[in-house]
Amino acid sequence: MSDKQTGNPLHGITLEMILNQLVADYGWTGLGKLIDIRCFNHEPGIKSSLKFLRKTPWARNRVEELYLSGKANNP
Repeated sequence: MSDKQTGNPLHGITLEMILNQLVADYGWTGLGKLIDIRCFNHEPGIKSSLKFLRKTPWARNRVEELYLSGKANNP
């Protein structure tokens, strides 16, 4: 069996873990300014945001990119 995740920086990190870290780093207000989507700016919550992000690939990609850029700046 080969490891298909070799080189994937998000391997083993769930979307919920990513979202919790971003909220801890930026808060909902800061996150909503960085990624202007309704689930971050109007009655934000982990559960509703996860539901939206799981169904919306472009938004999930932006969240993952923000997470990775933050990790690159703070190794």
